[in-house]
Amino acid sequence: MTTDRFQVALVKWRNSSASLRAVRETVFILEQQVPEALEWDENDPVSVHVLATTLPDGNPVGTARLLPDGHIGRMAVLKEWRGEGIGSAMLRCLIDKAGQDGMDKIKLNAQVAAKTFYARFGFQETGSEFMEAGIPHVKMFLRLSPEKT
Repeated sequence: MTTDRFQVALVKWRNSSASLRAVRETVFILEQQVPEALEWDENDPVSVHVLATTLPDGNPVGTARLLPDGHIGRMAVLKEWRGEGIGSAMLRCLIDKAGQDGMDKIKLNAQVAAKTFYARFGFQETGSEFMEAGIPHVKMFLRLSPEKT
């Protein structure tokens, strides 16, 4: 997806890790105080990533990832770019990719402060609130195709 201010594209970790890391370090490690040891894991190289960059200069401003098991995570947009539609564009991109890959259900751990954002896309809350990296979260899921009977 491209607007006049930013573009969103699927990328691979090996080609775009510096840009993906820059956004996640700023949002999670610096802003939200997530311990660095919790931010980086073995899922990055095997995940599909989405990267939002500014136009025309190409600076990274947003990222998220889709794990092979259908889990969306590490959704982050730089503070000064929030409210511009970047999060929505990235989420839509990953939902579309999951559908193209034949996934029937995707899930995520939403920060409680962001659960209404995900609900706008049809994600449903399941279970009770829990703490992850010192931040309250709730599990959410979205069914992409009808349940098989």
